[in-house]
Amino acid sequence: MIVLITSILAITLRAGTSLIYATIGEIYTERSGVLNLGLEGMMLMGAVTSFATVYYTGSLALAVLVAMLSGVVLSSIHAFLSITMRANQVVSGLSITLFGTGFASFLGQRLGPAENGRYLIGLIGEKFTPIAIPGLSKLPLVGAFFNQDLLTYIVYLIIPIAWFYMYKTKNGLNLRAVGDNPQTADAMGIDVLKTRYIYTILGGTLVALGGAHLSLAYAPGWTENITGGRGWIVIALVIFSMWNPSRAIWGALLFGGINAVQFRLQASGTNIPASFLNMLPYLATIIALVVMTWIEKFNKKIGAPAALATSYMRGEK
Repeated sequence: MIVLITSILAITLRAGTSLIYATIGEIYTERSGVLNLGLEGMMLMGAVTSFATVYYTGSLALAVLVAMLSGVVLSSIHAFLSITMRANQVVSGLSITLFGTGFASFLGQRLGPAENGRYLIGLIGEKFTPIAIPGLSKLPLVGAFFNQDLLTYIVYLIIPIAWFYMYKTKNGLNLRAVGDNPQTADAMGIDVLKTRYIYTILGGTLVALGGAHLSLAYAPGWTENITGGRGWIVIALVIFSMWNPSRAIWGALLFGGINAVQFRLQASGTNIPASFLNMLPYLATIIALVVMTWIEKFNKKIGAPAALATSYMRGEK
């Protein structure tokens, strides 16, 4: 039984890694006052560009860099439209999702036919494989934390760093000030537009990195719609975490854990319809979001930035 639980926990961590990257990225973006609904498109672009890069070059490091670059490009477009041009942030984000989804599909179909004229879909030679830490990986239950791929180990560091930066540094204070009251932040000498640009692009980079984890580690390869709606789940997880990076892990692990359990149930030959099991992680995320939102409203601790999705120009009231 302990071996089974350890195995499920290991899969849970692996499944939640891409969500943690994207959730922390979106938290930082929204904390600056910018709403980015282009996450699904950015994750798909991160997945396809990293897959294509490692397929043609065999370099995992280059694949990660290219994926991050795709996030920089798409988030820069969103930043220009929503911050400089002051376009509707919802429309801009949805446009990024539509563009990213379509362009990722276009690129994926041109990776080259594998055999019989079919486009390449499946495993790749180079991928991030689990790295077992001697001694620690053999421990019951907690050993699951120490038998993960490199990108998952990195996310262990990103979570505390993201929390510390946001709540314990001057730059983090400036970030929260811009998201809550850009007029006051501007009066204090903080460059509101620059701050929003920086964290919108940083957020998009982490979102694309989450997509890269899907195609390079979690499910190595490229298939149409490999994200399976995870970009939209991230939006819910940001609210679930109450815009706090330290809470991002819990929502991601909830989704990943139920995902792992439903895969185990399908493999065991259960009579429960596969479509219902596939729905469970999304259903659980929605239920958890509703419950958490109700609890936080009751305690009056909703953490949404006051100026979220609101454009800003110096001199305007």
